[in-house]
Order: sequence, then structure tokens, then C-alpha cells
Amino acid sequence: MKKMPVPPSNTLPCSSGSTCTDKNDLCIIISPIGEIDQDICGLVGKKIQSVFGYHTMTLPILSDISFAYDENRKQYHSTPILQKLADNAPANCFKIIGITGLDLFIPILTHVYGEAQLGGKACMISTYRLHDSQETEIYSKINERIVKEVIHELGHTFNLRHCDSSSCIMHYCRAIQDVDMKSDQLCRYCAIMLADELK
Repeated sequence: MKKMPVPPSNTLPCSSGSTCTDKNDLCIIISPIGEIDQDICGLVGKKIQSVFGYHTMTLPILSDISFAYDENRKQYHSTPILQKLADNAPANCFKIIGITGLDLFIPILTHVYGEAQLGGKACMISTYRLHDSQETEIYSKINERIVKEVIHELGHTFNLRHCDSSSCIMHYCRAIQDVDMKSDQLCRYCAIMLADELK
């Protein structure tokens, strides 16, 4: 598994090959937490650019999230991790998406695939439950789930709410089968809402 190189703190190389040194050239940062395959970050970056129109870059922000570990639940509370990501993001960061292989939760739910600051800067997803232990899955299927959840959580940071349409990427998923059933696209209504946010 390829590790993410850490660029100098004063420059933000974007996936387009440019460098985000101009404050008007904001990036969406893909921030791996722990061992995340570089190929996944590349796939995610392409989809983010396609949906939201922003350059992306990969930059590890947090090397240790033990502060969010709940000993009783044996899981990591995602909300304080979001705040740390937002607080430590570089000035040129418009939005930041953390990706971890650790199991996440919020107090009212047994687990979450991800969490976002609605209308805010930070969101994150976990790949932990995007693997179905009951079946042998091909690599591409797992990657599709990861990409869908990344776009879903980033959508929340652009003020998109959960959508009733089961095929919309903003549909709330209670099980991995729901993730597989929904598309990797916004429905017409959510696409209009995003376009308004991007103006």
C-alpha cells in the first residue's frame, strides 16, 4: 500500500498539477488518516473535481486520532475528529474530507459511514463498514462505495441535506446494500441545490 507524501506546509500541490498558493485558488483536501491506498485518493479526487468543480490535493493532516477513541464502544467518535481536521487545515483549504479505515460512531447511532459539518469545512468517511464480511467482493465495488460516501459527505458541507430519492447520492444509507443501490450522481433537485451553493 502506497503512503501519502507530505508536501511542504507553505505550498499545496493540487491534483491538476498546479500549486494552490493563491488564496483565490482554493482546494478541497483529501486527508488520509492512517494507511489509505493512494489509488483510492486518486479516484476520489477525480470524482470530487467532476461534481464540485474544485481542484483537489492529498494531504495527511492528522496522524493520531486516539483522542476520539471510546474505550466502551471500541470505536472513534467522528465529531471531534471533524473539528481537528477543520482547525488544522491550511488557509487555502476550502473543504476537507478525511478518510480512515477505523470504525466511526456518533452517540445516537451504533456506527456511521461518515459525518459532515453541515455547511461547514470538514467531513470524513470510514471504509471500515464498506466491506461486507459475508461475501468476497471485488476491489472496484468497494472503491465505488468509498467514492459515493465521499461525495455524499462533501455534499453536506455544501448544505445538501439527505434526499428521499433512493438513487440520489445524497440518500441516507442504513445498510451497505443501500450504498450499492444508489447511484454516484445527484438527483435533479440536489444538483440544482448544489449549483446554487456553487454560485
